[in-house]
Amino acid sequence: MSSNRTYLASAPIWRSLVHLCVPMVAGFSVGVVYNIINAGFIGALHSTPLLAALTFSLPVFALVMAIGGVFGVGGGTFVSRLLGMQDDPDADQASAAGAATRIKQVSSFTLWGALAAGVVIGVLGVIFAVPLATAVGASGASLEPTALYIGAMFGFAPVLVAAFALEQLVRAEGAAVASMTGLIASTVANLVLDVLFILVLGWGVLGAGIALGLSNVVTVGYYIWWLTKKSSAVSLAPRHFRADPEMLKTVFGVGASELLMSSFLIVTTLVMNWIAIAYGDALLAAMGVALRIVQLPEMICMGVFMGAIPLFAYAYGARNHARLRGAIVGSAVAIAGITLVFSSIVFLFRDQVFALFSADPSVIADGTLILTAMLISTLFNGFTGLVIAVFQATEQIRNATIMAVSQGILFIPVVLVGNAVFGLNGVIWAMTATELLTFALGAVLFLGSRKALASAPSQDAVAAASAAVAEEGAAVTA
Repeated sequence: MSSNRTYLASAPIWRSLVHLCVPMVAGFSVGVVYNIINAGFIGALHSTPLLAALTFSLPVFALVMAIGGVFGVGGGTFVSRLLGMQDDPDADQASAAGAATRIKQVSSFTLWGALAAGVVIGVLGVIFAVPLATAVGASGASLEPTALYIGAMFGFAPVLVAAFALEQLVRAEGAAVASMTGLIASTVANLVLDVLFILVLGWGVLGAGIALGLSNVVTVGYYIWWLTKKSSAVSLAPRHFRADPEMLKTVFGVGASELLMSSFLIVTTLVMNWIAIAYGDALLAAMGVALRIVQLPEMICMGVFMGAIPLFAYAYGARNHARLRGAIVGSAVAIAGITLVFSSIVFLFRDQVFALFSADPSVIADGTLILTAMLISTLFNGFTGLVIAVFQATEQIRNATIMAVSQGILFIPVVLVGNAVFGLNGVIWAMTATELLTFALGAVLFLGSRKALASAPSQDAVAAASAAVAEEGAAVTA
């Protein structure tokens, strides 16, 4: 058993969480710092429409990443569960061998499926970049830069989708350090390319989009190298590609929650943009900057629950329910501590931090209020993310889907009522109220899922894993 696998299987819970989550936190945090710096680069051009273009483009970027999430989260959690099944001491030889073969099939499907999906949405996105920019709320001076940024992102869609999917595969067998290395390499490359394309060549948001795409080429190259040379379980070879019904059901069933979350994020962002545009570009620019600042504590919490997903899935696949419970409790404690410490620090220095990104008094005034509301939201969304991660890891497709759509469904009436009754303040605080309601729903679903957490993994996966060995053997004989 590899050292990475040991952290999934038998290392003390806190040691496993540190090994899995700290690199994820570091990788995500570096990415958030880059996003802040990127906004600073665009801000240095002293153009509010360019800053607004970054805000308008956020839901489109989320959609591209969500396509990668369908394959990455669905395939990655499937691989981790199969690793647990393979190492289950009660598993017979055929099931263990079948799981090993099935892991290769799942990982190959994850990569090649992600690339194919990326090509399709990339072509469509480039063709319809301007209508998409209009659809997300861009108009006037912000329409052209928004369309340019969206077009550049979609031009690199296959790479962006594959990068996210491959990162999940790397983490699926516990290789969190390798995952972090790829994320940091991408961020460093992005930073260097931003300097070249934005500050030196003066390409503005188009340069930012091209830099984003090229930096992910670096990430994809690194992850393919690691999975090919260092992985002890997966295979990216096309000969292992399978798209059988059980594969599609498991990967898309779990991964669909990622797509639904991002799809509803797009809907909520569109609604927010349509309402906020009535208050002027300054508010939209302030929202974009505030969102990037508040991402730091949010991404640290995300690093914890996403880093722990392979541990949840492995323990569930191995039927080690005590380890699964310990991992969930440990992750919850870590998220609580991180949220309180980092959100408090950002809140105390919110005025000084926000002033670094804009000298426009109206942007600063709106931004500090928005940042306050967003920081309060972090008190709830870290635990909501943890609940969703547990549902995904343990193949609770129904609960994961409910949580994925709940925020979007709840947000629309909340923001409409807030705007009608409280005006601008109602718009700003709508997401905070929605996060509280979503957290409450997640708590109810989680308490009701304790029986499912204590059950055995899907027997369909076990049967398919055993059948995979026979299929491979028949192919060799033929």
